[in-house]
Amino acid sequence: MRKCLTLMVFCCSLVLAGCDHLASYTLSEQEINQSLSKHAAFDKDIGINGLANAHITLDTLHAEIGRAAANQVVLSGHATVDFASLFGKQNADLQLKMSAVPVFNREQGAVYLHDLTILDAQAQPQKVQGIVDGLKPILATSLREYFSQQPAWVLSSDRSKAESLAKKYATGIEVKPGEIVIPLAP
Repeated sequence: MRKCLTLMVFCCSLVLAGCDHLASYTLSEQEINQSLSKHAAFDKDIGINGLANAHITLDTLHAEIGRAAANQVVLSGHATVDFASLFGKQNADLQLKMSAVPVFNREQGAVYLHDLTILDAQAQPQKVQGIVDGLKPILATSLREYFSQQPAWVLSSDRSKAESLAKKYATGIEVKPGEIVIPLAP
């Protein structure tokens, strides 16, 4: 009798442990970074007509999920900038550091980055830093609009069974250090 009870408890714990991974789906920092490198193609002209215009191409982007601040993603990236101003034309490299809040769109099964803020923007050569500082509010608005329309990750029914279930039953997201967890409805 005691062996039978022990066996039933053991079997139940195995079943519950096996179902635990079906309670949520996890996106790793690496998966988000791969998606950003493939799909984040920010290439835009910004500026103040007649004073300063810039063509900015964001060519690398790296995300740190939930490490620097709770429920936030910190993005680090490199951009090339071609300036045209009253002082002539110049080229520069721009190192950007931004912060955003990941938001889940249940209808699309997609994770977007909202409320993007530029934390730091360093230009090389240093002599164009003043121009970059002047264009920073316009750049922030452009990046905010871009990332509110371009998802960082879209759940797909084709990649795996677990991701297919997540697309169907996702209820939102939780940001944890190094990962985004998508809880599933029962």
